Amino acid sequence: EHLGAKVFVPRQRDYNLTTLDACLRCLLEHPCDLLVHAAAYYGGIGINVTEPARLYYTNLVMGAHLMEAARLAGVAKFVAIGTACSYPGYLEGDLKEDDLWAGPCHASVVNYGLTKKMMAVQAQAYKRQYGLDSIHLILTNLYGPGDSYNPDRSHVVAALVRKWVEAELARVPSVEVWGTGRPIREFLYVEDCADAIVLAAEKYNECALPLNIGTGIGTSIRELAETIHEVSGYRGKMVWNTDKPDGAMKKVLDVTRMRRELDGWTPPTDLRTGLAKTIAWYRANKAQADAKW
Repeated sequence: EHLGAKVFVPRQRDYNLTTLDACLRCLLEHPCDLLVHAAAYYGGIGINVTEPARLYYTNLVMGAHLMEAARLAGVAKFVAIGTACSYPGYLEGDLKEDDLWAGPCHASVVNYGLTKKMMAVQAQAYKRQYGLDSIHLILTNLYGPGDSYNPDRSHVVAALVRKWVEAELARVPSVEVWGTGRPIREFLYVEDCADAIVLAAEKYNECALPLNIGTGIGTSIRELAETIHEVSGYRGKMVWNTDKPDGAMKKVLDVTRMRRELDGWTPPTDLRTGLAKTIAWYRANKAQADAKW
């Protein structure tokens, strides 16, 4: 919007994007030149265990129907938002775009990661047959204001922020954290991610090769928890429940191509600053945030 574009964000109550009719109706009622498909049904490790079929079906049909509707409605460019979960689960080292098809997704996220990966296949098919321009952006873990803080659906940063803030409010002596704390992840502040998507939509046009969007900086879950602990001001103890799963041990994106393709852009918000903003927002909007599914 700050660049002069008119932005429309469809809501689930108005358009059920798991049906082709609703996708096409949305695009005919709100014509656009650029479509960014960021909608998803997602969650942390827990929801990947309890709802694998819903994750698979919902995300698969949303991607397929939206791209077909974009073709039928004459959208000029389709930006598919993918996920680092699509990368092979066994790979070590930073994940490069050329590695996407080097093996299967990690078993803990395969039902989500594979559906997003299929959008890259669909995009190339639609380019060859219909000439639809599209790009596929692979995002790392996002966090920040507006996230889902629901315990059944939240990712690690939102889950830990809620734990720490509620522990402080209730003055409980400790908080429990799942796993060993050893896995390494990468975290991107949501406002930085939005800037990157806009830049990529403007500057990147290679349908055949996805583009990583991230910081390229790995942080252990233990370090993340310790930083939230410090920033939140909570003075209780951390208790690590090592009976709970860790997931993949390392998931960090190689952002060399991102910097080159986006004219040297790099995320300006460091993790500690982003966490401080996120914790402040959650405290100020806790009731609203907790009610969001």
